[in-house]
Amino acid sequence: MNILVANIPITEAGLDLFDISPTSMWLEDYSELKILFDQWRAEGVRDIRSHLLADPERISQCSSRIRLLRVNARTLSLYGAQSFQELSNQLERVFRDDMHTAHIDELEQLWSGAGRFQSQTVNYTLDNRRLDLLLKGVVLPDHEESWDRVLVVIEDITKQESARRQVAASEAYARRLFENAPVSLWVADYSSIHKLLTEVRQRGIVDFRTFIEVHPEFIHRCLNELLVLDVNQQTLKLFRAPDKATLQARLRDIFRQDMHYQLREHLVDLWEGTLHQQREMTGYALDGHAVHTHLQLWVVPGHEARWDQVMLAFTDITARKKAEHYLEYLGQHDVLTGLKNRTFFTEEVERIRRKGIYPITAIVLDLNNLKRTNDEEGHAAGDSLLRRCGEIIAQAVEKPAHASRTGGDEFIILMPGATEQDGLQQMEDIKKLVVINNQYYATQQAVSLSMGMATCASAEWLDDMLRRADMAMYEEKREYHAKKR
Repeated sequence: MNILVANIPITEAGLDLFDISPTSMWLEDYSELKILFDQWRAEGVRDIRSHLLADPERISQCSSRIRLLRVNARTLSLYGAQSFQELSNQLERVFRDDMHTAHIDELEQLWSGAGRFQSQTVNYTLDNRRLDLLLKGVVLPDHEESWDRVLVVIEDITKQESARRQVAASEAYARRLFENAPVSLWVADYSSIHKLLTEVRQRGIVDFRTFIEVHPEFIHRCLNELLVLDVNQQTLKLFRAPDKATLQARLRDIFRQDMHYQLREHLVDLWEGTLHQQREMTGYALDGHAVHTHLQLWVVPGHEARWDQVMLAFTDITARKKAEHYLEYLGQHDVLTGLKNRTFFTEEVERIRRKGIYPITAIVLDLNNLKRTNDEEGHAAGDSLLRRCGEIIAQAVEKPAHASRTGGDEFIILMPGATEQDGLQQMEDIKKLVVINNQYYATQQAVSLSMGMATCASAEWLDDMLRRADMAMYEEKREYHAKKR
């Protein structure tokens, strides 16, 4: 910005307080700028901003038409100059960089004929410090025709702007952390839920857990009142939502009815004043698959009275839960056959003993010729027989009965609530499936099972029943081998 300078006595403008003012003041001559404006108007220019932006050299042309006449002592102090001459000789260091847009605003205001202008701009001191400034200019009275005396008053707002920029930078940093956090983050408004709970208290309800068990629809009401203010990108990814609006609109698809127990406990904790919660929660992605998470919830400090700002963080533990379920499966299942294992069988016997589910029938099964198959054809052939045996038994047995592989070639079916007739029918079903299986695997070793069954009506006879079923199986096995001789 090129401004011509001329050191003239300020008293001719009648401003005898100019030098002692605590505010930075500049006296300038804009008469040449007015002549340039008049010329452009005569040439048909109507939109000064578009005219300036079309050729940036026109902005410099305007600046060069402005003459600096005088500044006061506060101005010299503000810009780090010892004299008017030192400041005026280095104006190119003062007016540069990011004041370009503000200068266009000033020119546009003068063009409009208001005789005054205002802008927020940036200057630099002679030692290169940035100054954020609020600038106000006015054409002095009796100089409106020529613009040869313009008073510019400058307020230093550097501290305020620095603080604002720091706040903005801090907010931008927090926003980046929020958006790019590796866990699902939600900001929610629970104020309507807080109101519903308050209304329940005012009705005299003391035992909220019983209330919500009697009125499960209250959970729906609370969920409908949940207002999600914001979520981050990991939330959209975790719950397979295309955008935030879709997620907000489909909250009922994420928090389904089968989550009522989890949501109930969440509300009970809030009722009891627990404003920082941690729990495992299973929700659903919008494509329908289950999402296992660890939820941390806290009411933002300062919002405890209304709960209008609540933070929720969902950490995806789906992989961990799958691993836990798999380990649990391995702990209770035989990997080769897919049936339950001896551990499960032992626990099931004790469960039946405690629950008293009688009558109960047990069927003990033994795979004939497994050792000979292993010896003659190899363990792969023996494993194939065991898998086929598992397929047959699994197909035949229906809950509440359970089948377990309790040894190398031995299986037991426990049938709670089953009579002796039920057991006989179960063995008949297994025999039919054995025939079908052997027909299907006609080129392989045939499956042959020895079976024994027993029934009891009380826990006192349970162990005896298992022994009798085992003995019956061995009796059939002896008959099988006797026929083979």
